[in-house]
Amino acid sequence: MATRPFPPLLRLRSSLLPSTPLLALLSLSSLRCRTTKRRLASLHFLPSPPRTVRSLATVTAPPVVVAEDDKYGRKQVISVTPQLYGYILSNVREPPILRELREETATMPGSQMQGYSSLAIALVLPESGRLVACERDVKCLEIAKKYYERAGVSHKVDIKHGLAVESLRSLIQNGESCSFDFAFVDAEKRMYSEYFELLLQLVRIGGLIVIDNVLWHGKVADPQVNDSKTISLRNFNRKILEDKRISTSMVPIGDGMTICQKRADI
Repeated sequence: MATRPFPPLLRLRSSLLPSTPLLALLSLSSLRCRTTKRRLASLHFLPSPPRTVRSLATVTAPPVVVAEDDKYGRKQVISVTPQLYGYILSNVREPPILRELREETATMPGSQMQGYSSLAIALVLPESGRLVACERDVKCLEIAKKYYERAGVSHKVDIKHGLAVESLRSLIQNGESCSFDFAFVDAEKRMYSEYFELLLQLVRIGGLIVIDNVLWHGKVADPQVNDSKTISLRNFNRKILEDKRISTSMVPIGDGMTICQKRADI
């Protein structure tokens, strides 16, 4: 995935390290960011570049394709070839501590699901900001804690060991609805709808919910792919499109991301 900046701070649930699914509610890690003065910061997420860049397209695939349907005006679409992906990664700013985390976790099983957004968030949070990270994998938590300490941000992070969905429910029960600025979801795909409904209660009006993997390696657009996760994502994408409680935009960053903004008239 290429680096992407996000202006608002929010409660982010996202897995810091590889593990099962991850979400800003993650199946692994859930993060919450709060700033008392609602200050904004630029967040940069850089997923680790794979040791060997692989592509669904062949090496000879053209970098630009044209939409076949004339109703789109034969729009040219850029394909992210291995060469272009390498160029993108070479033009990304990455703090040394994030690079160290990425390189260490790249050697672990499941590194294709590697993410380090919680540390990236903590690094740019103001001192008044707070991030609550919920993680179910003890091994991942150990590494996360180590890098929080090395980066000098442990005082900003409240770590909770457990399932993200339970943590979200607990936050709501504790009266924290409408107090989050931002949420990042990258967890168990079949639970996306449940995560979304809980987060919609937790984020403030105007707050953002960002959902990862909505294109699912292109499988959502392939009618011949009908496994349970792909079907769940298709249904979720349709639900989000029709949901009047949010403004939404699907962007082809990485494996696809949908950016939702909570509207006032819900």
